[in-house]
Amino acid sequence: MTYTAHTPNALDAAERHLAALDDDWARLIATVGPCGLAPGPVREPWQALVRAVAYQQLHGRAADAIMGRLLARHGGDFPTPQQLCDTDVDVLRACGFSARKADTLRGIADAALSGLVPGRDEALALEDEVLAKRLTALRGIGRWTVDMLLMFTLERGDILPADDFGVRDGYRRLKSLDALPAARQIAALGAAWAPHRSAASWYLWRVPK
Repeated sequence: MTYTAHTPNALDAAERHLAALDDDWARLIATVGPCGLAPGPVREPWQALVRAVAYQQLHGRAADAIMGRLLARHGGDFPTPQQLCDTDVDVLRACGFSARKADTLRGIADAALSGLVPGRDEALALEDEVLAKRLTALRGIGRWTVDMLLMFTLERGDILPADDFGVRDGYRRLKSLDALPAARQIAALGAAWAPHRSAASWYLWRVPK
């Protein structure tokens, strides 16, 4: 099992590991302070995927408003998979979802009903790559979305969203590079950050500008 809670002891170990890498990492951790990785509210994986899709390529406030309108249509509660499947695309569009995202949401809900998207207990027992392979088979679900689920909903401690712009740009600034490193470069560099790549990502998102 690869599940690792973001406990104080685990985060302390991550900070020590990263600070020992080199002077740049040591300064970053001293500047930012203790790692603030923390699990979000307890959610089913399909709910986390719906939220991640809502936030794709949008400012947080805009996505918050869209999710708020969706929840408001269900009395403030998260709709069930069946309710979401039964929701007309036009209704989702009225909430603010694009046509593509509306289709993706309905696909997630259908996959939750079929069992393709596992429940939380099953997901916690699955290896990272096994779960990623299942979920990226869904239309509109890429590896970044799955990585966010793994890191924040399932509390995995060794996740590196190598294609995330914030991670890549954070490393560029950390190392004073002229160019943005490619995702494959970040993935290769991240081998030295294991088994604490979730904490490394968190710190790279916070490199001072």
